[in-house]
Amino acid sequence: MDAKELLNYKNWVVVGDVLNVEKYAYKILKALKKSNFNVSGVNPRENSDKVYKSLEDVPYKIDVIDLCINPISGLKVIEKAIDLGVDKVLIQPGAESYEILNLCKSKGIIAIAGCALVELSNYDPR
Repeated sequence: MDAKELLNYKNWVVVGDVLNVEKYAYKILKALKKSNFNVSGVNPRENSDKVYKSLEDVPYKIDVIDLCINPISGLKVIEKAIDLGVDKVLIQPGAESYEILNLCKSKGIIAIAGCALVELSNYDPR
């Protein structure tokens, strides 16, 4: 599977600083919404009614996690994803680590390094 194929799944979560207009997490969340994906933002450090604090707070079955967070926090997100049965993650540049990739591989999670904005730029939902 490659990053483009992840766009076949409609239930996404973007993990990162999704409320900061300067950050890629915000831009990715906005772009996924514009492309009619069912998507929510998760920021473990945010205490707000605009985003979820944890994957377990998301009220739908998550198909794909878009990881836009530092690798140390990202590892904790992946551990929670395992508990919830999420099996696909797109890892943005800067969010990857050997530990994340190794954990995903050992737990059968499809982990793809890539950029959602690049994939969405060529996205045709037909």
